[in-house]
Amino acid sequence: MRRKDENKNQAIFDSTIQLINEIGFVDISMSKIAKRAGLSSSTIYVYYESKEDLLLKLYLSVKEKLSRSMVMNVHEDMDAKELCHMFMTNSLAFMIENKDWFLFLEQFSTSPLMNKLCLDEATSPMFEPLFRHFEKQIQDGKLKPMKAELLLSYCYQPLVQLAKAYHNQQLTDIDEEFKLYVQLSWDAIRS
Repeated sequence: MRRKDENKNQAIFDSTIQLINEIGFVDISMSKIAKRAGLSSSTIYVYYESKEDLLLKLYLSVKEKLSRSMVMNVHEDMDAKELCHMFMTNSLAFMIENKDWFLFLEQFSTSPLMNKLCLDEATSPMFEPLFRHFEKQIQDGKLKPMKAELLLSYCYQPLVQLAKAYHNQQLTDIDEEFKLYVQLSWDAIRS
């Protein structure tokens, strides 16, 4: 068995994300990924059983990075509004600072592969700390009595649109837009 080199693995991940963002899921192949990474196709199969295996592991890796980013500086002593603001600040920062990862997650989330792989079970535990914080605020009557996942989506999905507009250079002042989005989301989820 050949030894795995972390630099090669990273080159595979980076090349895959770049290609998906350029040509989409339909046209991507292991040979195109290998060529972009400067590796032989057989080398990729040392790391991954198949294209599906590669895409799954890549998705889980990026999703974990997103989940860790979302809970940075979040703690139990925060009130509901601070929690909402910090979650949204962290989420947008991830989307802006990691354009390729963000675009990859967006493409993946609308891909038929997402349903085929049934990834909710694999990704839900990544977001448990965030769910717990929101559920506590729901129980304390600070947020609307709904599922935490739904309330989080009211904060997260508008940011997706904001980040897309930013990356498409359609915004002149993202900070002012962000303040508006935070207020709108807060108004939608608070009790």
